[in-house]
Amino acid sequence: MKRVKRSKKRDERDVNDPFTNLPNDMIVEILMELPPRTIASLRFASKHLSSIILDKEFTKLYMTQSSTQPRLLISMRRRGDMQMQCFQSLSQDLSSSSNHDMVSFKMNPDLRYVFTPPVRGLICGRDGTKVTVGNPSTGQFVSLPRVKTRRQDILSVFGYDPVNDVYKVLCMTVVLKRSNMSRSGNVVSWEDIVSEEHQVITLGAKEKWRMIECKYPHRHYSGYQGIDKDGFVYYLAYYKKKRSLMSFDLSSEDFNVINLPEDQMLQQFGELVNHAGKITIANQGYRNVELWVLEDANKGVWSKAAVVFPPVGSLCFFALKGILNTGEMIFAPRLSPNPYFFICYDPKSNKVREIVIHGIREDYRDTIQVFSNHVESCMVL
Repeated sequence: MKRVKRSKKRDERDVNDPFTNLPNDMIVEILMELPPRTIASLRFASKHLSSIILDKEFTKLYMTQSSTQPRLLISMRRRGDMQMQCFQSLSQDLSSSSNHDMVSFKMNPDLRYVFTPPVRGLICGRDGTKVTVGNPSTGQFVSLPRVKTRRQDILSVFGYDPVNDVYKVLCMTVVLKRSNMSRSGNVVSWEDIVSEEHQVITLGAKEKWRMIECKYPHRHYSGYQGIDKDGFVYYLAYYKKKRSLMSFDLSSEDFNVINLPEDQMLQQFGELVNHAGKITIANQGYRNVELWVLEDANKGVWSKAAVVFPPVGSLCFFALKGILNTGEMIFAPRLSPNPYFFICYDPKSNKVREIVIHGIREDYRDTIQVFSNHVESCMVL
């Protein structure tokens, strides 16, 4: 093996590194008080700092602390030739001033990423067959290999596998044609069209898409999002001529079907939301929201609750974005107003409050996504 000579300048820099004179416990304590973007920048200031910041144990420690203070995450994309993707996290109690600075990164003006809900500090965006995963708290994003398909209808779901300590993206594709013909020449009904390809990619140094088998022929719903929870991802789909909830085990990579309650409205309407950590299908009416909460995924046990909104306006103009641990419901406007704002409703106290978000420019407002229960991470990809 050829011996590599070390640079004298590098040795001198290591010797003169002032952070080597501080106890590691003190450095960690200081870093734990800093926002993720600052921590990510500090790894370039010192080799010793970098070794601490890039250590998995520090990342886990920071994640554990952040998990006790979940936040709201706003995703914005600036229009025009010089597109900019921006993220801003807000204190979830919306009364604190701990709103971290907006982070942004330049993006290809031809791409219009739609992001899935954040998972343990990371977020996944897809535009056609192009997929990106990044840390919205630091602004660092990496592009994944293109999805292996020429299909036109794709659903991507992002999740974390706690067994193997890895993040995964699940993609499913369906052929969309003006007329689907069977071999006999008969028109194939809409109900018979199913997802034909199921692929998974694991984030890592040798990442690539892998085709996997699914024993349950189903078709995902376009425009809907999946939710990650406890090593599984969940999404709504059409299975055996019924609307169902699909689950995907991120460790074993097995699919399963969870039947929905026999409710006519539930078979037609409703979207998945994060209900303080519980998988919930929310069906919004004019001034009420029906919440179907999955209490036991293995037994398919559901509970139902109805929330009546105070007579301050129609819910048709707002979309439920999540329910916090306090029970407060976060609604975001379907059309971006100026200035941008949220509506927060507490069913217990029957109080509604409006939270105005200042500083969102005109060319950002039609591309805003809102996510609840975001946990900030200092992970470097």
